[in-house]
Amino acid sequence: MSNRQVSERDLEELQWNIEYHNWVLKVFLADIVPKDVRLKRNMEDRMVELENLVKTYNGVVIMKHVQNKEIPDYDTFMGEGRLDDIIEEMEEMWANVLVLWSPLKPSQIYNINDKLKFIWAKAWDRVDLILKIFERNAKSREAKLQIELASIKHMWPRIFDMWMELWKQGWQWKWETNTEIMKRHLAKKEEHVRKELDKYSKVREQHRQWRAKKWMLTVWVVGYTNAWKSTLTNFYTKKWVLAEDKLFATLWTSVWKMFVEASYDEKTNVYIPPKEILVNDTIWFIRELPPKLVDAFKSTLEDSAESNLLLHVIDASDPRLEEKIEVVEEILEKIWANQKRINVFNKIDVLNNVDDLKERFSHLNPLFISVNENIGMSELKELIIKEI
Repeated sequence: MSNRQVSERDLEELQWNIEYHNWVLKVFLADIVPKDVRLKRNMEDRMVELENLVKTYNGVVIMKHVQNKEIPDYDTFMGEGRLDDIIEEMEEMWANVLVLWSPLKPSQIYNINDKLKFIWAKAWDRVDLILKIFERNAKSREAKLQIELASIKHMWPRIFDMWMELWKQGWQWKWETNTEIMKRHLAKKEEHVRKELDKYSKVREQHRQWRAKKWMLTVWVVGYTNAWKSTLTNFYTKKWVLAEDKLFATLWTSVWKMFVEASYDEKTNVYIPPKEILVNDTIWFIRELPPKLVDAFKSTLEDSAESNLLLHVIDASDPRLEEKIEVVEEILEKIWANQKRINVFNKIDVLNNVDDLKERFSHLNPLFISVNENIGMSELKELIIKEI
């Protein structure tokens, strides 16, 4: 391993070039997993998802390493010997980022980066990577503020705990001063961001009141990330909503109108005029979503949580769909979204046997569709109208 000296300024410049100047992001994925077989299977799925996050950030995964370890090492998470081996491999393959699934403690991220700086590389945990994806994809002013708030909340414990760690090492005065300055700066920044987000929240509340007065009904489309929510929204509203085969393709809430044709009820002899239903395509859900991110996007989720109907879109082809259904349900519970809902199993065109799923998830009263092949889409629209 090279022993050349690397300054903090050099590392900051490197990081800036990697993130903002389209340098090739060559990533080494790593994590630890207990010996439990069930947890190992779950880890495989987690690593696939982590790799998809890297691809979303336009990075390239060059190697993955999963270590059997019951308890993370207090100082370096992986253990110093294993970390040194990883760093040697990274240097040989010119990797510039080490990404770990598990959230790292401040002392761990500090110690890992202290070693990585000699090969001009950096370490991120999964939350760091998600925040960087958010920052890159954010378009609206509100989305940027929400991401800024999440980043501040992510930094808070790291600053405090880092000071405690360095204080133990005898850096009391210098680091105490710098930490206090940073804490005051972040506190002011957080206050400013929250005030701005409150303005957006009030505007949303006014919009909800206006829609209620106009008797405008809303459908909230939810689901695990990459379940093709936006594709479904496009189908019904005939509007352009970003629909990509990437995690977090939709980072902000889009509200579009679904046209409902006029009809005639023969039983009651009543003509029902045409109407419009608002379809709310909101942000992603993902497993183990940090509470700080849910809190930062609270105003956006708040708007959707008050809709008249939930449309839970599920990827029927996903081998882990049961776990991902549970993830979505847990997040909906956290934000008090308990409206009537329709559970929609999408992508049945790639399945060999739908009957097994129908029996397995019969308790959810599921509707099976394929947006891509226009299977079951008219039935779903009729059900939305009926339920709403």
